[in-house]
Amino acid sequence: MIDATHDPQLSSWVASANGHADFPIQNLPFGIFSPPATDSGQECQPRGGVAIGDSILDIGEALARGLITAEAQPAANAAAGATLNAWLEQGVESRLALRRCVSRLLSEATSVGGEEFDRAAMQRAGLLYYAADCTLQLPAHIGDYTDFYAGINHASTVGKILRPDAPLLPNYKHLPIAYHGRASSIRTSGTPVRRPWGQTKSPDAENPTFSASRRLDFELELGVWIGPSTNLGEPLPIARAHQHIAGYCLLNDWSARDIQAWEYQPLGPFLAKNFLTSISPWIVTAQALEPFRQAQAPRPAGDPQPLPYLWEDGDQAHGALNIGLEVYLSTAGMRLKELPAQRISRSNSRYLYWTVAQMLTHHTSGGCNLRAGDLLGSGTISAESDGYGSLLEISDGGKRPLTLSGGEQRTFLQDGDEILIRARAERAGFVSIGFGECRGIVVAAGATL
Repeated sequence: MIDATHDPQLSSWVASANGHADFPIQNLPFGIFSPPATDSGQECQPRGGVAIGDSILDIGEALARGLITAEAQPAANAAAGATLNAWLEQGVESRLALRRCVSRLLSEATSVGGEEFDRAAMQRAGLLYYAADCTLQLPAHIGDYTDFYAGINHASTVGKILRPDAPLLPNYKHLPIAYHGRASSIRTSGTPVRRPWGQTKSPDAENPTFSASRRLDFELELGVWIGPSTNLGEPLPIARAHQHIAGYCLLNDWSARDIQAWEYQPLGPFLAKNFLTSISPWIVTAQALEPFRQAQAPRPAGDPQPLPYLWEDGDQAHGALNIGLEVYLSTAGMRLKELPAQRISRSNSRYLYWTVAQMLTHHTSGGCNLRAGDLLGSGTISAESDGYGSLLEISDGGKRPLTLSGGEQRTFLQDGDEILIRARAERAGFVSIGFGECRGIVVAAGATL
């Protein structure tokens, strides 16, 4: 699947794309954007676009101008509307044809119908917009959201905090653990994070109380976009699972740890996680990430062999990704002093114990169907010691405060704190690509009941 669109020598006539940290021409992620209002003040409708450097290509306008090849037109038509669900429903080959067409259109050597297209001409034609002038939307209508728990270092560290004698429960290494989250509260990067209310109970208290969470946390995850759909009652064999992984994003599954500790037994998270989940707005396609595939990390000696339906040699050889992840924290005090955000975590997707294909296969193994536009969370991705993906781990459950550059300390997030997640896929011999930003600032709890 590595082809001309990944060529490291490929450059774009959109000058900002060349050397861009996130969106060089080798990336070409898809999303939904609203252009700036017209000169008369009329709001513009959301539509599909492709990020290129600091700009966005309008897919619908490219179609209208006859710039999309015949083989790419089905996917382009599906991607031109107000959501990308129809595009996600397209098969791999259809989406790949559109990627190749857009790559040729934006490459430095582009010539369509004998006419050379430069940046100014494309902007005048309404084909290209400055991303900073646009509003980015959720890329798809999310019908269902499932959050996995596949980061074994996170699971082990949190388990030691909660269950020192048995950090990992017996089922963890036999199946991908997950819970069904709330799709309605998923929002794009930049949406404020309202501190939630909920029941909490101190260990020494006789009864619970209803209060605003005091132990608000972030969780560093990858999001997985599903497409095309699967059929109810038809499990997805692991050898075909990759055909239903359309792309990836960054995901922060904000968590109220004190609410979670009281409510999660025996059925798992509820209000502690359903108040907001933040995602980056661009779908970085599985095709763009092909050069960054790698072998899944070998299981430690003594770990059980997964059951046959969860094991496929090709998936073990190529089913993992090399994506570096970073988390930054900025407090209101730091911003007042004009101090930069402080990096508090550095991790990598290679620390996931289960591959995404294993997650999809297990999800459907009982007959559950997946729909185009469904979103999966990987689970918190923590490195082994110095790259924890949550403050719960960084502060050892609140026992060891994190000291920041301005002298402030944090065990959990305070009002005015902002979390920023970035990611970068890298491999020698290829151009690195990024995901954009996933950020959220904590605001005070609203009025109580």
